[in-house]
Amino acid sequence: MATCQPRACLRLGLPMWANADWRGTLYPPHGGGLEEYARTFSAVEGNTTFYSGAPREETVAAWARQTPPHFRFCFKLPARLTHERRLVGVRSEVDAFLEALAPLHDRLGPVMVQLPRDFGVDELPQLETLLSRWPAAIPCAVEGRHRDFFHKGMAERAFNRLLITQGVNRVMLDVRPLFAPPHDDRSGLAKARQEKPKCPLHVLSTASEPVVRFIGHCEEATNLARFQPWVDQLGLWIKQGKTPFLFVHTPDNRQAPQLARTLYSQLASALDLPALADFAGEKQTPLF
Repeated sequence: MATCQPRACLRLGLPMWANADWRGTLYPPHGGGLEEYARTFSAVEGNTTFYSGAPREETVAAWARQTPPHFRFCFKLPARLTHERRLVGVRSEVDAFLEALAPLHDRLGPVMVQLPRDFGVDELPQLETLLSRWPAAIPCAVEGRHRDFFHKGMAERAFNRLLITQGVNRVMLDVRPLFAPPHDDRSGLAKARQEKPKCPLHVLSTASEPVVRFIGHCEEATNLARFQPWVDQLGLWIKQGKTPFLFVHTPDNRQAPQLARTLYSQLASALDLPALADFAGEKQTPLF
């Protein structure tokens, strides 16, 4: 649901909406569509576009019909443009990608530009070229992963300055829970640690829609301890009139809906936010 206030809101979501493992919890035993997802959550990461590119026009139109006005899609720019082409000579492809999303209109949240791990300060001119002609009507967020963007030196200052100047959000990837002990292989923990970069967490809002990607652990106590500081931070941004996006992951994402609900309950209690909608798959079916 939308947790919006008159000027700002918190948007809560997961890395996807289609996951058969969520049947019987988030979804009914035979459900699992976008429309059902949007009854509980107010945003979603669009990771499929990172791998497969722009969706078809009729698909995007269907997504628009299946979601309420407050819902936001946060798609990723295709890896073909960010990782293979490294943002060089991608103007027409970026235009075509954003045009394909046009039927969503105001349901577009920050489109995320995930940079390669070796995309450093020397390549910032390519990023500046992209951002300087980014459409003002479509919010944008950039996730830098190069280690130099986390050392609080010249490279990170240049990176942050570029984002602030262009009014672009910096994606904050919080992997502290994921890399916390115990170090075992429950629920894909080892695999997730291989896939996610072990970057320090720098909490900085460079625009009006800060994006937080919280990568959880299998241990609930670990997640709650690492999330506690976010309660005050997210509340501060909302008071400042910003609209933070919180995307909750777990190692294999089977428990992502439950973790999102647990974390949101902390936020709701502290920030006086409305309750999250019940999970459809956990509603009891009347006997008569």
